[in-house]
Amino acid sequence: MNKAFLCVLLALTLLIEGCGSSMEGEQYEKMGPELDLFTFFNSNVKAWGIVQNRSGNVVQRFTVDIKGSVRDTELVLEESFTYHQGKGPTSRTWRIKKISEDKFTGKANDIPGDAIGTSHGNAFHFTYQMDLPVEDDTYNVVFDDWFFAIDDQTLINRSYIRKFGLVMAEVTIFMRQRD
Repeated sequence: MNKAFLCVLLALTLLIEGCGSSMEGEQYEKMGPELDLFTFFNSNVKAWGIVQNRSGNVVQRFTVDIKGSVRDTELVLEESFTYHQGKGPTSRTWRIKKISEDKFTGKANDIPGDAIGTSHGNAFHFTYQMDLPVEDDTYNVVFDDWFFAIDDQTLINRSYIRKFGLVMAEVTIFMRQRD
C-alpha cells in the first residue's frame, strides 16, 4: 500500500470515529440543579421543538403536551404532538422504570426494544433505536438524547439522530412544567 492511501484511510477512520462519539455524562455529575426525572415529569409539561437536518435547516417545528404520572415504580409519559412544519407521530406513551440509583429503562409504543437511561447530576442521557418514518420511507436510527435541567420547572433536550454512527438530524426541545 502506498503512503497516500494509508493517510486517506487514517483520516476517514478518524472522521467516522469523531462523528460517532457521544458526550460523557460524568462532567455533569456535580452540576445543579439535580434532575430527578420522576419528580419533573410527575406533572403536565408543555414542550416546543425543532428538528434540523444535516445541513442545519429546520425541517420540523412542533409542540408537545405531556401528561406525566408516577404509577408505583413507573413513570408514564403520555405525549401528544402538534406539528407546525413537517409531519411525525401524533402521540407516544413512554413507560420508564428506575432500575438502580442512576440507571433507567424505558419502553414506548413506537420504540422497538428498550431505551437505556443514565442520570448524571443535572443531566439525563437516554439512548434507543427507532423506526423513524421520513416521507415514504422508514429508517432504523439511534436516538442519543440529553436532557438538561435549567431550574426546577425547565428542561432543555438535545437529541442526535444517528444512522451508521453519523448524525443525520438534531432535535432541540424546550420543556416547561405547567402545574
